[in-house]
Amino acid sequence: MAILWRWMEVVSMGLIAMAAWTAGATSGFAQPMEAHQGAQTSAPFALALRPPPAGGTAPVIAVLALNEGTETTDFLVPHAVLQLAQVGVVEAVAPRAGAVTLMPALQVEVPRSFAAFDSVYPQGADIVVVPALHIEDDPAVLAWLQAQAAKGAVGVGICSGARVLGRAGLLDGRRFAGHWYDRSTLLRRHAGAVHVPGQRYVADGPVVTTTGVSASLPVSLALVETLAGAERARAVATALGMPSWGLAHRSERFGLSLAHVGTLSINTLLFWRHERIDIPVMDGVDDVALALAADAWSRTYRSRAEAVNALASPVHLRSGLLLRAAPPDASATTVLLDSGMHPACALDHSLQMIGQRYGAATRQWVATQLEYEDPVVRCGTAGPSP
Repeated sequence: MAILWRWMEVVSMGLIAMAAWTAGATSGFAQPMEAHQGAQTSAPFALALRPPPAGGTAPVIAVLALNEGTETTDFLVPHAVLQLAQVGVVEAVAPRAGAVTLMPALQVEVPRSFAAFDSVYPQGADIVVVPALHIEDDPAVLAWLQAQAAKGAVGVGICSGARVLGRAGLLDGRRFAGHWYDRSTLLRRHAGAVHVPGQRYVADGPVVTTTGVSASLPVSLALVETLAGAERARAVATALGMPSWGLAHRSERFGLSLAHVGTLSINTLLFWRHERIDIPVMDGVDDVALALAADAWSRTYRSRAEAVNALASPVHLRSGLLLRAAPPDASATTVLLDSGMHPACALDHSLQMIGQRYGAATRQWVATQLEYEDPVVRCGTAGPSP
């Protein structure tokens, strides 16, 4: 019995370490992307963008991925929202063109390598969006980020993307937001860095950082507003189901509690109760809805989501990215994306289903990882695209 308990203690400690990435590359508790915050509608910020070249060409926005592991929502949501908003040239880029494993779920094809991007855009990107990466100090990523920064790019670190920006030497002396799990680490690593509580995203010169995964939608809309104005941002937000994308965030509500450790330990150790969640997909599936649903279901420590179709053939997301799909599993539980629901509501809807299936504690643990606060007002049906 003593050996068994010692083994369980080791497993639990390992799970806490895993939660670091799942809570830094997966974070917190809910509100349709915290959309329901009263009258506040937006909070544009000033970006330290380099002056546009003569002729007023559109800004180039690179959304970075690491082939070996990139946070699902951090990557897919900004890429889709910025492209939908038509605020510039939006490019998905990775060290190598081809397959990118998203964590905790899905796999996509990224069309441009770093070398190909540099060839097409020798002047560099105006904005580089940096998701949480499975390896935060990949040498190729850090070198490319440093080169882009030297050319004047603004780095936008989504969730634990702040750790990657820090590894590239871009966070020292900066004000930052950061996922709840990362804050002490970032303060320890970076001289002069200051954590700003109570804000979902923080801009300090050429660096923008956010709180957890759920901040990916609000900060994307804030970028749209900065680049294209409030009217365009409101149109995109309405189509997504985001009444607000303001700064306010109750940072103090998020952290790793003993209850969370207990939930993730129990859910992991009861491996015979684990299941696969199949999400059927076809060409044109919405990136935002799919990312939020797959991310949430893959953070329960009871289930893992797969995008599936009958032919197990790749499909094109609404953004144009190619998504790899698996064959359906007859033993899996199928979860359908509701095409009549706003894409931003997929997280709220998924959390409700997770609570019904696995209980309130698991629902809360998933939401805490995503740094998402449960909404009082539920999401509605979808509106027209902008």
